[in-house]
Amino acid sequence: MKRASGVLAHLSSLYGDYSIGSFGKEAREFADFLSKGGFTYWQVLPFCMTDDCHSPYKSYSAFAGNPLFIDLPTLAEQGLLTSKELNEARQNGPYLCEYSRLEQERLPLLRLAHERTTDKQREEIRAWLGDYPDLCRAAEFLALKQKNRDLPWYEWTEHSPDEKELSFWQWIQYEFFCQWMAIKNYANEKGIKVIGDVPIYVALDSCDVWANSEQFQLDENLRPTKVAGVPPDYFCEDGQLWGNPLYNWKQMKEDGYAWWSGRIRYMLTLFDGVRIDHFRGLESYWSVPATAKTAKEGKWEKGPGRALIDALRNIAGDRLIIAEDLGDITPQVHDLLQYSKFPGMRVLQFAFMGDLKSPHLPHNYPKNCVAYSGTHDNNTLLGYVWEMPTESRARLMSYCNCQSTEWREACEQIIKTLMASHADTVIFPIQDIFAYGADTRMNTPGTATNNWAYRITREQLAAVDTEKFRFFNELYGRI
Repeated sequence: MKRASGVLAHLSSLYGDYSIGSFGKEAREFADFLSKGGFTYWQVLPFCMTDDCHSPYKSYSAFAGNPLFIDLPTLAEQGLLTSKELNEARQNGPYLCEYSRLEQERLPLLRLAHERTTDKQREEIRAWLGDYPDLCRAAEFLALKQKNRDLPWYEWTEHSPDEKELSFWQWIQYEFFCQWMAIKNYANEKGIKVIGDVPIYVALDSCDVWANSEQFQLDENLRPTKVAGVPPDYFCEDGQLWGNPLYNWKQMKEDGYAWWSGRIRYMLTLFDGVRIDHFRGLESYWSVPATAKTAKEGKWEKGPGRALIDALRNIAGDRLIIAEDLGDITPQVHDLLQYSKFPGMRVLQFAFMGDLKSPHLPHNYPKNCVAYSGTHDNNTLLGYVWEMPTESRARLMSYCNCQSTEWREACEQIIKTLMASHADTVIFPIQDIFAYGADTRMNTPGTATNNWAYRITREQLAAVDTEKFRFFNELYGRI
C-alpha cells in the first residue's frame, strides 16, 4: 500500500430524493468530494440485499446486488419510468433511509420498469449473465423464493421458477451491475479507489447454501449441525450466537476453494479492493452446536489457514485485501496475517482502555495496516469522546495534544493524530469528517432496531472544508 487516506460511507447513506442512497449523480458528487479533499479511498459496506433488520451482513446472496441502490432517474432516462412515477416515489424526509416505504413500494416500481424492457434487451441480459453464473443462480433463487411464498429454500415445494419473475431478477442484477460500474469508473477517473466489504459467513436461507449445500456443515435434512458465533468475552458473558451455517472446509479444500475464489474474483470486479470480515475465523473459528442456546457451548475449530490464503492471493494479485483482525487475536492468527501480507486493522476507539501496549494506540501502529477512527459498529468519534470516562478522556486529550474543551475541535485534532501515524492507510467514517454525535451512529451491535438508516444531506457535505482536509493529507504525506 501507498500512504493514503479515505472515508467510510455506505451507499445507503448518500443523499438523494428517493428514500435511500443510490447509483445516481449523488454518488458521482461524493467521488468529487473525496477528490477535492485529497482522499484516495471510498470504503463501503456490503452491497448485497439486506435482512429484515436492514443489515447488509445477512443476505439472500453473497453475490446479488441490492435492488434498492438502482437509481430511479437513470431508469427514467432509459424510458422505463415516467416523470409522474418518479415524483410519486420522492422521499418524505432526507435524514434516514425510509425502509418501511421502500419495502412496500420499491420492488413494485422496479417490476413496472422491467415490464417496459424489450424482448431483445431481455435476451441480451440472459447472454450477459453467461459470464456471471453466480448472479444467474441468485436470480433463479430469488424467483423461486417468490414462487414459494418467501419460505426458506429448505421448505420449498416448487422448483421451477416463473419465467417472468426470473427475467425480472436477471434484469435487476444487470441494471445494478451496469449502474454501479459507471459510478466506479467515474470514481477511478477522479483518482478514487473503492473498497468493498466481504462478510465471512452467509445466511442459511441464501442462494449460496441452496446451490452449494455440500460446502457447508449440514445434516441429511439440510439443516446446520454447527453454527457460527464468538466465545464469551468482557463485553458479553454468553458470547455471541450468530447462527450462520459453518463452512465444510474439508470439502472446500478438495475443489481448491472454488466458491471462495469465485466470490473474491467477483468482489474484485465490483471494487478496487475488499475488506474480509472476521479474518481470525480463517485460522480458527468458534463452532457452536446448532441446538445450543448460547455461544458458551461452542469450541474452537481449525480453519483453512494458509491454503485458503494462497487461493485468495492468487485471485487478488497486487490488489488490496484488508484483514479485519479485531477481537481475540492469538499468536496463530497473527502468524497467518503475517503470512498473508494483508494489512490488518487498528481502531482508535479501542486504544484508551488502560493497556499502554494496546496495538490500537497510534504509536504502536505497524506500517502495513489500515487505521480507523471508528467502524460502522462503533460510536461516532464525537459520541465516543463525549461518553468516555473522565480519566480516559483526559488521557486521549493529552495523547492527541488537544488543547480545546470544545469536543468538535478535539475530533479534528484526533483525526490529525491518525493522519500523522505510521499506518499506510487511515479511514474515517463520514460522521467523523462532519464531527457528528452518537445520534448519527450507523449500527449498534446486539440491537435489532434503529440501525443502518443514517443518511447525509447535500448541504452537510457541501459544508465540509475540503481544502482543510486536502491540507492535512498533504501535510502528512497522504496524497
